[in-house]
Formats: sequence, C-alpha cells, structure tokens
Amino acid sequence: MPEKPNPRERLVKVFDAEKESEALVVRGLLETNGIETLSQPNDLEQDLFPVGGVAILVREEQAEEARQLIESSRQQGAAEDQELSEEAAPE
Repeated sequence: MPEKPNPRERLVKVFDAEKESEALVVRGLLETNGIETLSQPNDLEQDLFPVGGVAILVREEQAEEARQLIESSRQQGAAEDQELSEEAAPE
C-alpha cells in the first residue's frame, strides 16, 4: 500500500469539494485506485473571504491520473442518472 503523501512533497490540488462528505467520496475513489490523498480546508487558501470546503491534494506525478478518475466517475454517474430518469418516465 502506498504511503500517504508528505505535506512537504510537491502536491497538486485535483478537486475542490463544497462539503466534507463529497471530499470523502472522492478520496475513497482515488485511494481505492492506488492514489494516496491529503485534504486541506479551502479557507486556509483564502486571504480575505474564506469560502469553506475541502481541497483534495495528490502527488504531482499522480495528478493527471486522479483527474481522469474523477472525470470518469462523474460521467458514469451522469449516465446512471440518465438511465434512472428514462426508467421512471411514463411511457
């Protein structure tokens, strides 16, 4: 199992979540696929107007793979939502 990224390593933000539950789902997706993550509150990055939420960080060399996994998951979720809508629609 890969080690968690060290905060001193070059880390890249791959996802911003408005809610912690959303961040947990994305972290689970990435870690299940062998990409270790760190999360960081977004309000630490804002100087004047903290907005809240959570940023998901990964090692720089895994950032592209992480983004592709997230996008693929979103597309799959959208397709499943479409199928459910079609099944529920009256004929």
